[in-house]
Formats: sequence, structure tokens, C-alpha cells
Amino acid sequence: MKASAPGKIILFGEHAVVYGRPALAAPVTQIHAEAEVSDSAQAGIWIDAPNVELHAELNTLAPDDPLATVIHNLFFQLGIDPFPSLKISIRSTIPVASGLGSGASVSVALIRACSGHLGHELTDEEVNAFAYEIEKLHHGTPSGIDNTVVTYAKPVYFIKGRPIEIFRVGRPFTIVIGDTGISAPTKESVRDVRKLWDADREKWEGVFDRVGEIAAKAKTLIENGTWPELGPLMSQNHTLLQEMTVSSPEIDKLVKAAEKSGALGAKLSGGGRGGNVIALVEPERTEAVANTLKESGAQRVIITMIE
Repeated sequence: MKASAPGKIILFGEHAVVYGRPALAAPVTQIHAEAEVSDSAQAGIWIDAPNVELHAELNTLAPDDPLATVIHNLFFQLGIDPFPSLKISIRSTIPVASGLGSGASVSVALIRACSGHLGHELTDEEVNAFAYEIEKLHHGTPSGIDNTVVTYAKPVYFIKGRPIEIFRVGRPFTIVIGDTGISAPTKESVRDVRKLWDADREKWEGVFDRVGEIAAKAKTLIENGTWPELGPLMSQNHTLLQEMTVSSPEIDKLVKAAEKSGALGAKLSGGGRGGNVIALVEPERTEAVANTLKESGAQRVIITMIE
């Protein structure tokens, strides 16, 4: 049984989404994680994941290993006991800890492949709920947006604790993604924003309100097909993320470079401190912005269409 899941970008609303404000996210189909599960003649569950240099039997892994966590919890939920002998192969083209949903994508692909192979195929809702529980184990207080957009592989308008809303894109638009090459675990930036909020809740609730207003306005613009107007909103959102201390000199350098080379707007995407910058571009400026990002230090550039 084989299954895959895409990467993702957050267009608007990261961090504030943890505190009940809306966020917009979209899949990035140019990158993905893939899991394949088959029966094994060798006793045990053997995992081959070359992207993280892992080839081992399940029981030799630490209990908090991300892949072991998914398998143990999934088999417990499905009532699989004793464990069968399996070969599990995992491949991913999504950079780790870069804000592109690597962890959620691997979890979703692995959940689908394992459950399908064992004859317990899960609905999207069940996959999403289970992947969220895994995200909580690794990220502390995640918003749930990563697992949601990766599971459904469609643009999502997300408010924590409310029904998922897959929204319509009135007119496709292009995003250039620039990877700083710096790994930055989401858990750390989420924790630091939590400390700020704990120290002055009134101030940060106001900041989160402004982020939420930007995200709600952006949804309307996207649905109406007036995507060029998203540019200033991206810049405003980035300024608020800087205020939250989750940007970095490398991120800010790429944001400025994208805007100077003709992007309509740019911002960090994801947890911050590293990871990615996204830039909204008109089609004729795509290559110019992509090249400028590379020249300005981006380790990798991906061009994706939101549709």
C-alpha cells in the first residue's frame, strides 16, 4: 500500500491561529512525502527512511521518535496486536523543519499507508484528527493547520476548534517560496510566542486580532479573484510576525529582496526563525523574483500556483 501527502505553506495567520484567529494555508504539490507498506518475511517492523538516515526495526527506536510515535499510536487505535511483520519505506522531498509541513506530511502519508495495508482505511476526517494528535506530541500547542491542509490537499481557511472550511480560489495566483536553509523547530517559536502572551495578554491579543483581520480580508480577496491586493496584506502580516520575534535577519533579507525585485508582497511562512519566505508575484515577474531570492541567500526556490 502506497500513500502520499503534499507540503504546505501558510499564506496568512501563523502563530495568531494558535489563539483562535483565522489562518489561510494551501498545499504545495511540487513537494511531497510518500510512504509504502508491505509484508515482510523478516520478523519485526522495518523502517527505511533515507531522508533522515534511518534504517531500523521499530523496537530499536526511541519511544519519542516521530515515526515510532505514529506507528505505535496508530496500531493501538486500530487494535492491532500483536504487530505484524512489515516493511515501511518513507521518502520525502520536503525539507525538514522549514515551515513546509514536513512532519505533518510524513504522518499523513504513513497513517494512510499503514491503515490501508492493514485493511482499516480511514476517512480524511479520521486521518486529520489522528495526525493532529501526533502534531500535539511533537509541537506542544499546534494550531492544527498543518495536518488539515496536508490531509485535504486543498486551500483551507482555518479557525481552531471550528469546522474546516475549504475555500474557493477565484483566480489562480503564483507564489515563489524561498527557503532560508535554516532549520527551526516550530515548537520553539510557538513556545516563545506563548511566553510573550503570558507576560502581556492584552497587548498580544490586540496583535493577534490584527493578524486575524488580515487573514479574513485575504480570504475575501482570494475568493473574489482580486489577488494582487494581497501584496500589502502580506507585508503587514510580516511586520506583525517581526513584532512577535519570530522573524530573523535571514528571513528579513529575503523578504526585502523579493519586494525590491518586483514581488507584490512577501512574508515569512510557518513557525519562523528560519524556514521559508513566500512572495506574491505577477506571472511575468516570477523568474526575476526567484533568481533574486537565490542571489540573496535562498538555498532552494519553489514556484507554486494557488488554485
